[in-house]
Amino acid sequence: METERLILRRFEEADLDDLYTYLSDSKTLEYEPYLPMTRKKTEEELHRRINDPQMIAVQRKNDHRLIGNLWLGNTSETQKELGFVFHYLYWHHGYAKEACTAVIKDAFDHGVNIIMAQCDPENENSWRLLEALGMKRVQHLHANVYFFKDENGNPIWKDTYIYKLQKQ
Repeated sequence: METERLILRRFEEADLDDLYTYLSDSKTLEYEPYLPMTRKKTEEELHRRINDPQMIAVQRKNDHRLIGNLWLGNTSETQKELGFVFHYLYWHHGYAKEACTAVIKDAFDHGVNIIMAQCDPENENSWRLLEALGMKRVQHLHANVYFFKDENGNPIWKDTYIYKLQKQ
């Protein structure tokens, strides 16, 4: 799939360096449920992504650089969940909105009726993007999930915003 500035495609072996650039960056991954990855862990993750049709690599047309990824996961036959991660150097350039808009349109064109998304309420960039895509915040779950533990082994609980967009 192509947009004005982007190519949306499956992951491939040649993506390792660019993928490592953003999966090893703590600023890019601040709100993700995993820590920055080593090169070896990124290689393993790349192979997982190559074999996962729900993972979408986002590449700029002008320099062929991989700048992030989308995830469009099946929650049911007519509903999908959208997720995204973009290297922080490419935030606030409209790339994520451009990529998400294309993927949402394609999903709606192929029988999906609802797209949902989840994000950390502290991640203002994410929830503002979801709202710019026309998604509506339908729920605020309080202390519903944890990904990490503190130094005493206690869960660090996080809230979650749930967003939905229905096909018109």
